Amino acid sequence: MKRRRSLFLHLNHLRLLAKKFALVILFLAALLLMIFNKNNSLVLERSTGAATGVAASMVEVLVIPAKIVARAYDYLAELKSVKKDNAVLREENKKLRLLQDKYKALEIENKLLADLLNYVPLPEVSFVSAKVVAEESDAFAHSMLAYVADENVDKGDVVVADSGVVGRVDKLAGKYAKIILITDINSKIPVMVEKNRVRGILTGDNTAMPKLIFVPLDAEVSTGDRIVTSGVSGVFPAGLPVGQVVSVSKNEIKVKPFASLERLEYVRIIKYGLDGLLKQQESDAE
Repeated sequence: MKRRRSLFLHLNHLRLLAKKFALVILFLAALLLMIFNKNNSLVLERSTGAATGVAASMVEVLVIPAKIVARAYDYLAELKSVKKDNAVLREENKKLRLLQDKYKALEIENKLLADLLNYVPLPEVSFVSAKVVAEESDAFAHSMLAYVADENVDKGDVVVADSGVVGRVDKLAGKYAKIILITDINSKIPVMVEKNRVRGILTGDNTAMPKLIFVPLDAEVSTGDRIVTSGVSGVFPAGLPVGQVVSVSKNEIKVKPFASLERLEYVRIIKYGLDGLLKQQESDAE
């Protein structure tokens, strides 16, 4: 009996020692696992970095053929576009050569006709620039005052802007010129419809839209027609742009001037050499 009891006590003691030793083993195992996991993560990171570098290098190598193909495709597309442009330019060059040949033929023909008719070409025109310093726009008059630095300006000289006829010089005082606008009630300009050469008189009525009068009843005038000077009476040379027809009715044809008369800052006074003719007309009228 005593022997069994001592054996049981001995076994209990061994179990306690085993439990304590197991705790130590488990702690050491956990510590070893932690150390191994840390080292493993560093190795994994280094391995991943190395693998990424190798993969990137391989991708770059593999992409080289694709880049070459893309560049070759772009080059071929550019060559195709250049070839198309060259074809268009060749066609335009042919047309220009034909036009040049026609121009030379017309130039020779014009010279022969001029010699045959003893034609005297018109003298070159001259112009001076003038700054608008005052405007007069009311129910009774449409005119402006311009400062003329050049004194070589005469009554009757044509006044134009970049887009069309503005009016004519009416009076001179020192270096200032009074200009009657084409919208003034006293302005009457011989004009014609550019497309069919139908003639008429553009007269102002102190509104922004002068009227086209003395036009034949059977004349074909429609909205959008360009109006230019006709050169009749010798006051305005032929072909100067004046305005565009904006309305056509049974009793009235309205024309909108090409020049923005209400926003003029500078004008050009053109000398066509007609001042002597105008002075002669004035003396004959007296």
